[in-house]
Amino acid sequence: MAGATQTDRDCYCRNFREHRGCTQTGAPNATTSGSYQGPISTEMLILSCSSKLQQLEATLRRLLPETLQVHSVVMNINRGNPAGHEVLVDTWPEFKAILTRPHREVASDNADFYTNTYAAFYRDLGANQALLGSAVNWGQAFCILGLQNGVYEASRDIAKAKAVQLEASRYFTYLHPDPSTMPEIRLDLSVRLSSLDVSHADLLNETWAFGRNDNRRRYLANLIRHFPSVCLLDAAGRPVSWIITDPFGIMTHGYTLPQHRGRGYIQVLLNVMAKQMHTWGYPSYCHVAVDNYPMQRLQERQGFQCQPNWCHFILQNIALHRTPTLTPSPEAGTAPA
Repeated sequence: MAGATQTDRDCYCRNFREHRGCTQTGAPNATTSGSYQGPISTEMLILSCSSKLQQLEATLRRLLPETLQVHSVVMNINRGNPAGHEVLVDTWPEFKAILTRPHREVASDNADFYTNTYAAFYRDLGANQALLGSAVNWGQAFCILGLQNGVYEASRDIAKAKAVQLEASRYFTYLHPDPSTMPEIRLDLSVRLSSLDVSHADLLNETWAFGRNDNRRRYLANLIRHFPSVCLLDAAGRPVSWIITDPFGIMTHGYTLPQHRGRGYIQVLLNVMAKQMHTWGYPSYCHVAVDNYPMQRLQERQGFQCQPNWCHFILQNIALHRTPTLTPSPEAGTAPA
């Protein structure tokens, strides 16, 4: 690495070519999934040194909101790395592209695209395409998140070269500029505020439109176990409404049991969760489906601001070949519960 000190070399820990059996050469990268003929950088690095990761976190914070997803992953890595993710850059410290991904042992299920999720940010389109082409495991189901159009465009071009089928969806991103200014909301006396525990994973799995299988239950249980959540419990101690967060800092999986809807529970939980994330230093944001108009109105009433860039949700779903949703759309004519 030109210009790098021995300390820098030690901090990088290992070169990209040593990880997950991927190659790193100046020649095009070929895999069993197809052949990608784009440019491959000769210096793709897994950034593992704590001081470098702290420096990266500060840099990504200055680049918000385009870095929302990668920034939150780096924050989580710097605070114990509960999801088992890692960060790749094309070069350091003047990086042009960043990709976060789960460790190989975490992404062990080739059909689990929710766990096998990447987040991308770039300053240079070519570097972004090279990193996506080499660092993503194109032989398994996965999801790529990005708030820049080039993330989708590069993924599409690589998939075409590899003869891989992708599905893509776009979502609005709502970010609150200062959750500490959100007004307090009076809580219904028939419920009490709490957080979810792993025993509630079955309930979330059964009520999630894309759940109802063992993979999704494990995914939800891991989110509950490792990331903040908030819920409302009835008099018997059963959750009736909830919101959880994920490795990307997204407030997601908001749901209210049908018999408890129309009482403003999601509004209460969104308020509480946003304030908690802000207190811990995380941006308070979520993604909303483009046709989920009631949730969009709720976000705006709470002071969240719709960001100019789409969130691209890019999926290779080997098992189901259907696109999941981050925020399920309500039935026509219904309002958020």
